[in-house]
Amino acid sequence: MKKQKGFSLIELLIVVAIILIIAAIAIPNLIKSKMAANEASAVGSVRTINTGEVNYAASCPATGFSATLAELSSGAICTGGKGIIDPVLSAGSKSGYVFAYTPTAGVETPPLNDTYTQTAIPSSVGTTGQRAFYSDQTGVIRYTLTGLAPTNTSNALQ
Repeated sequence: MKKQKGFSLIELLIVVAIILIIAAIAIPNLIKSKMAANEASAVGSVRTINTGEVNYAASCPATGFSATLAELSSGAICTGGKGIIDPVLSAGSKSGYVFAYTPTAGVETPPLNDTYTQTAIPSSVGTTGQRAFYSDQTGVIRYTLTGLAPTNTSNALQ
């Protein structure tokens, strides 16, 4: 009688079961790691926008802060604003977060954008990120743990 070469069905099923167990342990940790990386990227992007707005206001004193987030990349209104932030961020979406920017004009003539607010909201709460972020011209970054839009009264990052 010849000896058969290869694996038995039981051996293959055991290997598949072990792989599934390892995957069941690893995938949730992978998702948490990705969310943490997205949140860190969002905080970095909020800081980049804050720094960009200070640079823009210094380069374009007749305008104040930029009129749009895209202006920090294009320099369409003031050439001093060209290339301050990258085009991906200026489009308003990066690393699973959606960025919203709102300037507020002052009362002087001609009106300058004296203040601004910005938010970074996860595009899919629980998948791309858990926390949402807020900042304004003060440079303080605030957050909520629920993914809902934070305000200037939300918790500040330490």
